Amino acid sequence: MIETDKIKRVYLLGIGGIGMSALARYFKFFGKQVDGYDKTSSPLTLDLENEGIAVHYEDDLQKVPTLAEKDSTVIIYTPAVPDDFAEFRYFRENGFPVYKRSAVLGLLTAGKRCLAIAGTHGKTSVTTMTAHLLKQSHLDCSAFMGGISKNYGTNLLLPENNSQFIVVEADEYDRSFLQLHPELAVITWMDADHLDIYGDHQSMIKAFAQFVSQITVGGVLLWKKGLNIDCQWNDKIRYYTYSINEPADFQAKNIRIINGSYHFELKTPFGEIADLRLSYPGLMNVENGVAACGLALLSGVSEEEIRVALAEYSGVVRRFDLRYSGKKTIYIDDYAHHPRELEATIRSVRDLYPGKRITGIFQPHLFSRTKDFAEDFAAALDLLDDALVMEIYPARELPVEGVDSSIILNKMKIPGKVRCQKEDFPGILEKYNPEILLTLGAGDIDRLIDPIVNYLTKKEDV
Repeated sequence: MIETDKIKRVYLLGIGGIGMSALARYFKFFGKQVDGYDKTSSPLTLDLENEGIAVHYEDDLQKVPTLAEKDSTVIIYTPAVPDDFAEFRYFRENGFPVYKRSAVLGLLTAGKRCLAIAGTHGKTSVTTMTAHLLKQSHLDCSAFMGGISKNYGTNLLLPENNSQFIVVEADEYDRSFLQLHPELAVITWMDADHLDIYGDHQSMIKAFAQFVSQITVGGVLLWKKGLNIDCQWNDKIRYYTYSINEPADFQAKNIRIINGSYHFELKTPFGEIADLRLSYPGLMNVENGVAACGLALLSGVSEEEIRVALAEYSGVVRRFDLRYSGKKTIYIDDYAHHPRELEATIRSVRDLYPGKRITGIFQPHLFSRTKDFAEDFAAALDLLDDALVMEIYPARELPVEGVDSSIILNKMKIPGKVRCQKEDFPGILEKYNPEILLTLGAGDIDRLIDPIVNYLTKKEDV
């Protein structure tokens, strides 16, 4: 058990991950000495360094700061760190208290009024929206978010009063969300994913069932209408549904676009809230907003507080993120890395910019996911006019024989498809003159953002 009062130092293996960096910031805020390792430097690790957190990038024990007092030091690691990693072995073999990130999050939320957002897609946006709605209300909250909130410029929120509410993203990868015992929870989607962990879709659904069984007595599950949720998973809680296109307990009605913003009425079990406004683009974000509003209402946020805060919500970095808007080209970056997410993003862009030619740059994420869903990826990318498909970002995986981006391209039907390398950008865009440009993926495709913005800016000036 982590006793925060006794901790003097926290060392994080994989500190540059979005969840790990939030923990680093949390312990730094409470006065602990925080250090860590990550494989590569990134904007997020540079931000941590600027905040006074030491980060190194070499698997070299000489780089590890002196950690003499084991009883007052905690080691936190991400599942992406391999078992044979030298630092990891050192800490385990020398008796340091070693915790997985998800276990630490479970310990920090224990005894709190935890709101946990789970699902194979949309959970980061719903988590960030929910945190914003509570933060701007009389309830206040702390929050561990799976992305950088544009409203706050961080992935960690801390309460200004003694609020017991804590909003967390409940990640199904590696069964991490089973460390949580929330009071209120959301499930957005349960599509097949992470089959390298679960083996098959049914095993993944069983994990979601266990997550629901851990909601505390008298708690609430809010779930997307149409999911295969069994109320027998936990008969000691209340169940509510949400939707934007069919009858549900929480339902967006009369969705329309006025001056670039979505307006809608929100039907709830407690009455209807008229003319809510969401300025963040993408129809899927209206659906995410319904989930967040439902969770906030069930937590005790008032209708008027929701009305004001939702209108001020400005989104998440890399989630339908408008990076450039010029006379010739509009450029949107998105984290979409599952076929369902790609389809939702591309269709939302079609709705917003009808008749425009859409060019997408996609970086597949993980060999296993590419192999499992190649046909679905191809179908989603066929919604583009032009598709530039990069090589697979391996993340934690070793290469799989016969699996590369060509297995997606070979199944695609649109003529405007091409296989490309990271080094081809931004010059390759000269061939396309895109009206709408998308970058899509969860790997390191975000490192193309600044070069692409600079390219488009210069091109606009010509």
